[in-house]
Amino acid sequence: MKIKETEKGLILDVYVKPRSKEFKIVVEGDDITIHCSEEPVEGRVNKELVKKLSRFFGKRVELVSGSSSKQKRLLVKDAEKSDIERALTRA
Repeated sequence: MKIKETEKGLILDVYVKPRSKEFKIVVEGDDITIHCSEEPVEGRVNKELVKKLSRFFGKRVELVSGSSSKQKRLLVKDAEKSDIERALTRA
């Protein structure tokens, strides 16, 4: 998985697919794909992504880069790498 440790938390590199039927996380090898149900208009996908992942991980999540791209970099604050990897493999 594309997870990097930093002083502030963990950085996740993800690929986002908007306009999906439901929100879901798919992990295939090192790739993390997140299906979002929102339209990519006025930051709706980014808001859904941050809100749902914050709830999923039980940690604060911030968008670091990729606000207008399907490739995004997210910061999961104060998270342990093993906990995030475990949660993603269960997704």
